[in-house]
Amino acid sequence: MAMEYYEAVGRRKRATARVRLYPGGDGSTIVNDRPLRQFFPLDAALVQIRGPLEAADAQDRFNVSVRVKGGGIQGQAGAIQLGIARALLKVDPELRPILRQRGFLTRDFRVKERKKPGLKKARKAPQYTKR
Repeated sequence: MAMEYYEAVGRRKRATARVRLYPGGDGSTIVNDRPLRQFFPLDAALVQIRGPLEAADAQDRFNVSVRVKGGGIQGQAGAIQLGIARALLKVDPELRPILRQRGFLTRDFRVKERKKPGLKKARKAPQYTKR
């Protein structure tokens, strides 16, 4: 039985993206049932998301379907980017060096640090008074 799609998960900050690549597509990308351009009006996010497909020279070989939740615009774009890169690896493992070299396979582990008791924020201490 042939596989209908390749699926992978990408995460960044508080965002999680479930990405599916459908072979034989025309290059359309749907995010949460909306066209990519409508979901991400910023060009920077679009460039980031399309990066792995362009590196693999596969812009027009797949239709991309994404379910993303949590986080903000940048976190969601980063999660989708990682998800697409991981799904491309399932399509063709020989793409690993190209994707690795451009940094698409590295999970950005930075998340917001929690607030600690006695501090105003995660690290900001109350103003010191001598007297």
